[in-house]
Amino acid sequence: MTQLGVTFYFMRHAETYLNYFERVQGWCDAPLTKQGIADAHRSGLGLKDVTFDAVYTSDLQRTVKTAEIILEHNNHGQDLEIVQMPELREVFFGYFEGHDAPLFIQDIQSKVELKHNLPAGSQEQIEWFMNKTKNLDPSSMAENYFEFWHRVESGLLKLLNKHAGTNQNILVVSHGLTIRNLLHALVEDFEIGEPLDNASVCIVDYHSGAFHLQAYNQTNHFTEV
Repeated sequence: MTQLGVTFYFMRHAETYLNYFERVQGWCDAPLTKQGIADAHRSGLGLKDVTFDAVYTSDLQRTVKTAEIILEHNNHGQDLEIVQMPELREVFFGYFEGHDAPLFIQDIQSKVELKHNLPAGSQEQIEWFMNKTKNLDPSSMAENYFEFWHRVESGLLKLLNKHAGTNQNILVVSHGLTIRNLLHALVEDFEIGEPLDNASVCIVDYHSGAFHLQAYNQTNHFTEV
């Protein structure tokens, strides 16, 4: 008998203007750039034949707009509703939201590996990065790792409770740090690794009693409009 599982397609939102101008962007919500819109279309065209059974995003508009473009091209997505989940937001940077990213990271770059002005190191470095941000925030409103993961994990549990054992394909459009921590929770021995490209896809499926990473930071499916 075939064991029932589930496959998650985790997609990072397409490029925003705050991404382009290298500004800190967690709960700040800039619109997609022209390049971001084009890349979302290219990603959607590459996934047009995947039958998605449900679509989730954070409640930030950069993920919702990305998902709308993906579904615009999907051959099976005409009747799908986009379900917005605040649990799937990016980490909140508090006082540093909208700040110049290179200046923001000056105080932390000696201890965290960085790429594209984002943490690119181990899980321990990511946790240190979030905790340090909280400590540096004069408003104390930034999320530390515990606060961030408590929120995100509650969203993950909702997804698993609803879709585990359904053999469905689930599209989740979220954010770079959020997705990388979701993968760390699901996939045994997964290392956080490099930051995700905009509109890239990470594919995780469940079989043989465990989640398996089928693709990470995938952009080779992009198809020209």
